[in-house]
Amino acid sequence: MSAAEVPSAVPSTTAEDAGAGPAFDVLAGSFAGVEGTQPVRVVGRVSGLRGMTVLVQDLPLPVGSLVSIPQTEPSPGLTGGRLGEVIGLSGSRAVVMMLGALGGVRAGDAVVGLRPQRTVGVGWSMLGRVVDGLGAPIDAGGPLHNLSPRAIDPPPLPPMRRRRIHAPMVTGVRAVDVMCTLGCGQRVGLFAGPGVGKSTLLGTIARNCSADVNVLALIGERGREVKEFIEGSLGSEGLKRSVVVCSTGDESPLMRIRAAMVACSIAEYFRDHGRRVLLMLDSVTRFAHAHRQVGLSAGEPPASKGYTPGVFAAMARLLERAGAVEPGPGRAGGSITGVYTVLVEGDDLTEPVADAARGILDGHLILTRQLAHRGHYPAIDVLDSVSRVADDVSDESLRTARRTLRRCIAAYRDVEDLVQIGAYARGSSPEADVAIDYWPRINELLRQGSAEREEFDRARDRSVKLAMEIAAALSRPARRVG
Repeated sequence: MSAAEVPSAVPSTTAEDAGAGPAFDVLAGSFAGVEGTQPVRVVGRVSGLRGMTVLVQDLPLPVGSLVSIPQTEPSPGLTGGRLGEVIGLSGSRAVVMMLGALGGVRAGDAVVGLRPQRTVGVGWSMLGRVVDGLGAPIDAGGPLHNLSPRAIDPPPLPPMRRRRIHAPMVTGVRAVDVMCTLGCGQRVGLFAGPGVGKSTLLGTIARNCSADVNVLALIGERGREVKEFIEGSLGSEGLKRSVVVCSTGDESPLMRIRAAMVACSIAEYFRDHGRRVLLMLDSVTRFAHAHRQVGLSAGEPPASKGYTPGVFAAMARLLERAGAVEPGPGRAGGSITGVYTVLVEGDDLTEPVADAARGILDGHLILTRQLAHRGHYPAIDVLDSVSRVADDVSDESLRTARRTLRRCIAAYRDVEDLVQIGAYARGSSPEADVAIDYWPRINELLRQGSAEREEFDRARDRSVKLAMEIAAALSRPARRVG
């Protein structure tokens, strides 16, 4: 069991904690630790293997319990036991999936119950660190200190405790801030196929956003890309105010699921201390793939494209954990703004995971391969993208400008093919004429380098000025053809 999984006996307060919101109860960590401890040593025996799961006899533990199979003959470099989790029941036997490899498990091996509740240690010392699905550090920064245990799958937040979204979340990306303005506490999906620039855009937002704390969950990523994202896309400045939770694609499906849930728990910790948190999860699709593997191993019947019904229930529960909350006992009323990438298989936005995510989230940003092929970064299709709270967090001038720009972009898209082949007859559509004239400036507004940052006020003023010029041009009398 990792050091981060076991809470410290009495979490101490720090100067940063003292000003972070609610009063810090020095006994809260001890109480929570005692409540989550297995009071009696429960030991079962391995009775069989089924696919990726271990069948354990005489293990009366609830689903979700953390267990260990002690190694009688440790391999070189391995210490302690192998961790697993109870994922289901089969008659009188518990179904356990290992958090690591199954190699070395034998019939009759002891299976020891460690913790009946799924918890993780969280605290301010996590800022600037990279941790795994158990909350244990995997960087070279040493152990974490002053951690308090927190459930990784808490009860859903009651809807009447949620606060209305009224403040914008500035991302530093013009195409988002102007055309699809986000709010503090909103949940938005970033939909794209592979290789279209999702991770680069996430890094840009993490560096430039107005959030106090970033929590980034890299779920199912290639091992090569983790360090590349942290050092290249995120950078040292972005890492200082971030917590990175990582579970690569070669790890157990359970570790990938736990990493996503641990990231949400870390974000909730900072939210309850009054911070504006930006939670970025890359990707929901790989979380769904991991849940499908676990569900099928536990005996759940497949449904749409092999996804089990539990996948969509787990997605809704995960995505609903973001949001803004009202102040109350034990919480200062911060917010979690969720940005979730959805890997669209075959660029099909109607595939099951993408379709379910669009129905749950408060908006979606669509990245298209056509724009990416043109070297247009970020490759956001602003006509297909929408933020459902944009009008609530924008002033009237920006709302008017956004409508005018969308109208102009739509007019240009209608005649774009004709313009490209030189077949468009100028004067046949006054609105299309204006769109063609202003298209280079609109395109310039929507383009932005990954290292470029523009203040929200400047981007808003720039878009409002351009929209006013377009509106004035549209109001001029149309010239007849010929």
